[in-house]
Amino acid sequence: MRRLLSKLINRALLTEPFGRMMGSEAGVHTNSRMRLVVGLGNPGMNGSRHSVGMAVLEALASRLGVADSWRGDKHVSGEVIVSDIQDTQIVLLRPRLLMNINGVSVAKAAGKYSIKPEHILLVHDELDKSLGKLAMKQGGSARGHNGVRSCVECLQTDVMLRLRVGIGRPSGKTSVDRHVLGRFSQEEQKVLRGVLEESVDILLSQLTDKENVQSPLSPPGGRPASQTGKPRERLSSPGKDTTAGQT
Repeated sequence: MRRLLSKLINRALLTEPFGRMMGSEAGVHTNSRMRLVVGLGNPGMNGSRHSVGMAVLEALASRLGVADSWRGDKHVSGEVIVSDIQDTQIVLLRPRLLMNINGVSVAKAAGKYSIKPEHILLVHDELDKSLGKLAMKQGGSARGHNGVRSCVECLQTDVMLRLRVGIGRPSGKTSVDRHVLGRFSQEEQKVLRGVLEESVDILLSQLTDKENVQSPLSPPGGRPASQTGKPRERLSSPGKDTTAGQT
């Protein structure tokens, strides 16, 4: 029931389908070096495990020297920074909507800046990887992640590149909801500092690598959300994680 409700809200908040939002200008940035980087999370819940994607985005903004440049944009239901990395122009996005409907903000931003889904990079928490483990993944099902599911539904494809930041599963009788919405412990925060640094390194490498920028990991247009296929994953983490987990 919750999933159906989120899907209905996604549709209601998008005034028109994503393909139509792109309009006749859709090809303008396809051949350019413009990228949309999104930190998935819940607004007002900084420090929570579920919003670690936003923490990574803030760390990236700090590394780029634009941490004070966030501005609210009601047209995308979020906060944005437009900056440059070498000859790549990037749009950083922090949705102001709840995680379950983050995709609405992502689709609006992609439509406004004419950025196709294969040029979008999502950063989000990953339950099935322990804290300290990172993985870059191309496409694939959202599985249990509501924010990714919202993005897939709103963009009508799963082709987006995703940096998955491990937060680990709860121990004992702690529920998953309580775990992901809870804040990192003091011990976890010590590990998190290194995770944020490593995550930014990975993002910068992805955004500045000429081959990655000019040739996405999957064909332009990607795979419609209703289709299935084997996703491509590239693992990178301080712990040299070589296991695949929840997407």
